[in-house]
Amino acid sequence: MKNTALTHVHEALGAKIVPFAGYNMPVSYEGVNLEHETVRHGVGVFDVSHMGEFLISGPKALDLIQKVSSNDASKLTVGRAQYSCLPNENGGIVDDLIIYKIKEEQYLLVVNASNIEKDWNHISRYNEEFNAQMKDISDQYSLLAIQGPKAVEAMQSLTSVDLAAIKFYHFEVADFAGMEPVIISATGYTGSGGFEIYCKNEEVEAIWKAVFEAGENFGIKPIGLAARDTLRLEMGYCLYGNDIDDTTSPFEAGLGWITKFNKEFVNSDALAQEKAHGPKRKLIGFELNERGIPRQGYAILNEAGTEVGSVTSGTMAPSLGKGIGLGYVPTALATIGTGIQIQIRKKAIPATVVKPPFYKG
Repeated sequence: MKNTALTHVHEALGAKIVPFAGYNMPVSYEGVNLEHETVRHGVGVFDVSHMGEFLISGPKALDLIQKVSSNDASKLTVGRAQYSCLPNENGGIVDDLIIYKIKEEQYLLVVNASNIEKDWNHISRYNEEFNAQMKDISDQYSLLAIQGPKAVEAMQSLTSVDLAAIKFYHFEVADFAGMEPVIISATGYTGSGGFEIYCKNEEVEAIWKAVFEAGENFGIKPIGLAARDTLRLEMGYCLYGNDIDDTTSPFEAGLGWITKFNKEFVNSDALAQEKAHGPKRKLIGFELNERGIPRQGYAILNEAGTEVGSVTSGTMAPSLGKGIGLGYVPTALATIGTGIQIQIRKKAIPATVVKPPFYKG
């Protein structure tokens, strides 16, 4: 297992450390519910340095990115980011990612930790046609997610940039906590606002310390991966390996909005056909109508009690006090308001199909 540059800091703070995507990562410090509420109502900091970063540069950088990604990266201007996915050749998804336009002819691709090698190999294969410069900088950079409604106010003293002026999915390359250049990105995986900070490994401990000093009066706390999961699930955000994978198409997963057919990309012809005919199954959000906690792998039943799918992500939502989840069902059962059941141990618990986000803020 690899460590992040901050693993020793998490250990000193008493974090529960678990293996995740090849790294020793903090799963919790004080408990998932408390950490969840800290981010929803205040400000919390995640070490997500396990994520992968690829720099794609050169005259053909955009051409390569357009070929391997589903969204239209030609719309990006310097200082903007875009959520996208890497379709595979069989109708599924290699990974989901964020694409940053750092400068003309240079892009940063941020990918999931568990997929770094797979994504690199996939993109490299298509780069034989374009010969763009590719550099894997994953092991040299750290990533902090400073999330919550108080993040802007708490962090403003650390930078000369007006944090409130950075729009969602925009970023600045600027000074932060005495370090420069640092990417300050108005992105995150929580639905409660805030920033993600990309910096060099040798800078991250000083930045972490400065962030906690600046946020002390705002009740800032370190947050683990368990709360990151409950926060993202309340927003209905897909997690690779649970809700999307090599076998799920963007249209099944509700990611048609990042799939643009004004260009040719990997498997675009087949995906266009799927869009035209409609997918046979869809990822739904559901809420339990009675007490219970849906878990990944639990069966989804129709109202007659026949198994029609399975839960891909589920939890007791801390902000809502009810069981929520995601899962794939036949398209006919994906309509909002449809009654289904979730098999929890020996009991079929009634549930209703709802449109995420579950948490409305």
